Amino acid sequence: MKIEHIRNFSIIAHIDHGKSTLADRLLEMTRTISERDMQDQALDNMDLERERGITIKSHAVQMYYQYKDGKTYTFNLIDTPGHVDFSYEVSRAIAACEGALLLVDATQGIQAQTISNLYLAMEHDLEIIPVINKIDMPNAMVEEVMDQILDLIGCDIDDIILASAKTGEGVDKVLEAIVERIPAPEGDPDAPLQALVFDSVFNPFRGVIAYIRIFNGTLRKGDKVRFFHTGKEYDADEIGILQLDYVPRDELSAGNVGYIITGIKESREIKVGDTLTHVERPCAEPVKGFEEVKPMVYAGIFPIDNDDYEDLRDSLEKLRLNDAALVFEPETSAALGFGFRCGFLGMLHLEIVQERLSREFDMEVITTVPNVPYYAYTKKGEKLLVRTPADLPDPTRLDYVEEPIIKAQIITKAEFIGGIMTLCLDKRGTLLKQHYLTPTRVELDFELPLAEIVFDFYDRLKSISRGYASFDYQMAGYRQADLVKLDIMLNGEPVDALSALVHRSKAEYVGRKICKKLKELLPRQQFQIAIQAAIGAKIIARETLSALRKDVTAKCYGGDITRKRKLLEKQKKGKKRMRQIGNVEVPQKAFLEVLKLD
Repeated sequence: MKIEHIRNFSIIAHIDHGKSTLADRLLEMTRTISERDMQDQALDNMDLERERGITIKSHAVQMYYQYKDGKTYTFNLIDTPGHVDFSYEVSRAIAACEGALLLVDATQGIQAQTISNLYLAMEHDLEIIPVINKIDMPNAMVEEVMDQILDLIGCDIDDIILASAKTGEGVDKVLEAIVERIPAPEGDPDAPLQALVFDSVFNPFRGVIAYIRIFNGTLRKGDKVRFFHTGKEYDADEIGILQLDYVPRDELSAGNVGYIITGIKESREIKVGDTLTHVERPCAEPVKGFEEVKPMVYAGIFPIDNDDYEDLRDSLEKLRLNDAALVFEPETSAALGFGFRCGFLGMLHLEIVQERLSREFDMEVITTVPNVPYYAYTKKGEKLLVRTPADLPDPTRLDYVEEPIIKAQIITKAEFIGGIMTLCLDKRGTLLKQHYLTPTRVELDFELPLAEIVFDFYDRLKSISRGYASFDYQMAGYRQADLVKLDIMLNGEPVDALSALVHRSKAEYVGRKICKKLKELLPRQQFQIAIQAAIGAKIIARETLSALRKDVTAKCYGGDITRKRKLLEKQKKGKKRMRQIGNVEVPQKAFLEVLKLD
């Protein structure tokens, strides 16, 4: 295949704008998939993706299209997720492409995530083809959405393609535009090999399979290759192209997308974003466009049974191959034993990882309260990274704490502005600007502490706006904040798994909530249990779990009252002694309930 007949592109869109449906139509019209094998969301191969209707992983597939001049073109579609938590997947897919289809829903218009992915594509100088989808819907606002696209990217009105991925209308124009507008890849097949590893998966029989986009050079079966960042060397046991299955080939040259199997069994030996080159004739520098992932949310993941610790480690290693944004390191907890401190891109990412551990590896886990990374400064001027409440220095040493701040962009209908503003101000947000995109749609820019959006922000935003608000954010640095460590104590003993870092203004509310919940969940003992929330030595909330009492006066019938009093006094002394030496066991269920993300 000549390099001028290759087109590499991705589809960028907000969730639910019809990206997977358009991919299905492209596969169908290029006859990559037969009618018998066709199913909705053909590229979404996880059950989880089908159930939730979202793309979690970026997928790659090769198609062949016969253009009207009779020439056959090779299309490499690298599909991308739409949710803000998976923007890291998008950045890798975009680095491997020359063009992108900007897909906008005719019934919803441009959403926050579309804009953010569009800017990412523009940074990489990609050719943008705007496509308005769902034009067959009765409530489609084609003219209005056209104006929004013209304002956003400043193209000609003739450049916008009107399509319906569901009915197939306009999809032939999309295929023609890919040939006409997206440039062919640049690259020299005779130069030293330079290939970007944009994804990888673990196969229990074949080891790690790396997905690559070749920028320069030619890769042949049996070549000796080296990974640039890890420095490890391997033989190319099998190479090939990605259709709905792996199709082996003898060689892959510049501009093409494919896979390589080198028999790697250890997932840590390969890094997504690495550059692949030949051992004998290496390239001078790695491919640009790869960046290290920065987790936004941290949580501890612990096995329910401590004997499963090593299995959990293996499961996380295999999951990281397929999800390069997952970061983890070992951690121990007095209450939960051995586990891992994991970094995630957001709450949806955390939920998906938990779900995948359960489904793909049969691992049931306990997740601690998610928190974000802070910086603590001591009075001696030391700067410490704080990922768990236990990392926070003693108040006598601590000078101040800085928390991460984000710049949030919310696009919504004008009628919901009041409710959204109230929500953001409750979350300690500051309004930066308010900009009307059209008379009925408005863009709000807020500065918010990351810790405040970690829990229920997204759900509440959706319910206030009846699902019409779209949300996207970027990191905006760190700022000093009045944060305190909230300890939960049972009979004076702190329970480390339940401690949290919270803003001083909300400490009392959170403390009361946890204490109330624990009172409902803890089993009653033979002695009274004090459930307290404290900041340092100051108790800010308390609930008392009363003791189970045995009726010691049951055997007294008749006689003097002093006989009953004597027995009750004896019982009282016993209970007092019990409380001094008694241990409170916190059942697993109580941990799970308190740590639920409400």
